[in-house]
Parts: sequence; C-alpha cells; structure tokens
Amino acid sequence: MSTLSTGQILGIDFGGTKMALALAEPDGTIVERVRLPTHAGDGAERALARALDAAEKLVSESGRPLLAAGVATPGVVRPDGIDLAPNVPGWGELRLADALRARLGEMPVPVWNDVNAAALAEARHGRLADADPGLVLGLGTGVAAALVVGGRVLPGHHGAAGEIGYTLVGSGPLHPDEEHLEAFFGGRVLDDLAAAHGLDGGAAELVADARPELSDLVDRRIDALARAVVAMSLLLDPERVVLFGGLTASARIVSRLTQQLRTHLVFGPDVVVSRFAQDAPLVGAVTLAGDAVAAAVSP
Repeated sequence: MSTLSTGQILGIDFGGTKMALALAEPDGTIVERVRLPTHAGDGAERALARALDAAEKLVSESGRPLLAAGVATPGVVRPDGIDLAPNVPGWGELRLADALRARLGEMPVPVWNDVNAAALAEARHGRLADADPGLVLGLGTGVAAALVVGGRVLPGHHGAAGEIGYTLVGSGPLHPDEEHLEAFFGGRVLDDLAAAHGLDGGAAELVADARPELSDLVDRRIDALARAVVAMSLLLDPERVVLFGGLTASARIVSRLTQQLRTHLVFGPDVVVSRFAQDAPLVGAVTLAGDAVAAAVSP
C-alpha cells in the first residue's frame, strides 16, 4: 500500500485570538479538528509551542504518516519571517515552516496569509466557486481582504494585496499619525471599547447595545470599514463579497455593511457570509497541504 493512500495532511490556522488545527485525508476531507486559544499576551514562541504540541499529539494518535502541512497566518509571509502581524508579540520573527518540519518531520509546508488562505477555500470549495471576480473580507481580531480573479488568489507584488487594515480613516491633510482602519474597527478594538463603556461581553455586547451614543459609535466604525470595501469594489467590480470571521456573527455589522455597499456602488456585489464561518483559513490551510501532496506525486 502506498504512503499516499495511508498518509494524511495537516492544516493549521494561527489567529490573534485562537489557533485551529485539522487532520485531513489527502483529498482535503477533514477527519479531526482541535481549537485552542492563542493567549497572544504570552508571546509568539509560547503560542507556537502550544500549537506544535497539539499537532504532534494529533498526528501521533492517528498512527498515520504526515505527507504535508498547510499553514495560514496573519501578516505578509517572508522566507525568514512575517511582516504586518502585530497582534501577537514576536510573531514577525517566526519561521513557521521550519518550526513545523523540526517538530513533525521533513515535508512540504506551504505558508500563506490567513485571509488569502480563506480566499483559496472560498474559490475551491465555497461561495466563490461560481463567482468571478470575488472579494473575501476577514472580520475578526483585525480586518483584511483578499482578491480572487479567474479562480486564483492575487497576493500582490509584496504579498500584501488586501491589507485594508492600513487604510487611512482620517480627513483633511495627511499626517504621519493618521489613524488606520484596524485601529478603528476590528474585534480587538471593539472589545476594548466595550470594556471602556463598562460592558463585560466584549464586541458582541457592544454591537448589540441599543443606547444611542453606543449605537452611533458602532455605526461610524462599521461605516469606516464600508468606505474601504467600497473603494476596493470600485477597483475590482466583484461579483460577490464573502465575509468570514467572528464579527460576522453580528447581524448588525453584516446588514449595515451590505446596505452601505448597495447604496454607494452603482453595481453592487452580492454580499454573503462564508459557509465555513470562522474556519475558512483552516479549510484553506488544508487545501494548501493537499495541493502540495498532489504536486509532489504529479509526473
């Protein structure tokens, strides 16, 4: 019996709030999942070590050889580190592929930006399989987007296409301290705002609060996101926009964003929530691993 028929693949999604792992068949069928908190304040090395411990346990208990692992991570991936990943201290210094091989053995380990990985999942298996071009919007700890044209994810020259968290949200003359979108809207920012207003339920409670002063505060932040998505839509003219991440659980965020796109775009895209909910980057990571196995055995 060949190694391919007896082996398995691994997907890992590293996030600012949680980390998710999945074992899958080489065709991408997920057979087991594990989710654990990131504990970002503990730093990158400890978060990575905990994820590798969980991965090693999953693989060991399965009793099957590991053929490849796919990784989804915040930021712009370089061979010797990761740029634009501020939510976990020290994350930029990590070499994720090397770390996985050192713990789990020599194998292909493709590493992609997490929103690009989510876009790959949507293009292959999800809401963009029948739509072109497409825009995927991640609404979680931070905010970012990915572009899909002709079924391909477009990473950009530096791998930073879709980093709309760095969109400027001020007005008037530009200045060096101009506020960025990710500092104005995103799960972590909304959690902090909730705490500042005496709410213990984080972003979910803040968004659901009907008091006029809080309702206006939330709406202005959703509208800042909408402005960035309108600009991207004017450039790309997407057939469909797919939303994923923890903040998509808020009907208020989804409905207001959808309405603003319909109002301010002549050709408004279809706006939908991913079928994968928070797991789109994980499905993308598994897809990357499956692609690596297929490439290794193809003539």
